[in-house]
Amino acid sequence: PPQLTAESHFMKDLGLDSLDQVEIIMAMEDEFGFEIPDGDAEKLMCPQEIVNYIADKKDVYE
Repeated sequence: PPQLTAESHFMKDLGLDSLDQVEIIMAMEDEFGFEIPDGDAEKLMCPQEIVNYIADKKDVYE
């Protein structure tokens, strides 16, 4: 199986499909308590992009 890194592309490197990506986004929403708009979610294609997106949300830290 492919190794997960911060830069691993969910679909190209890890073989995930669009449903898997939706499940990842839903898990992030549940974990951090805010909704990620569909337009933003479509751009989050690797773990590092998700980390950066969440880190940019000020309300996560409050």
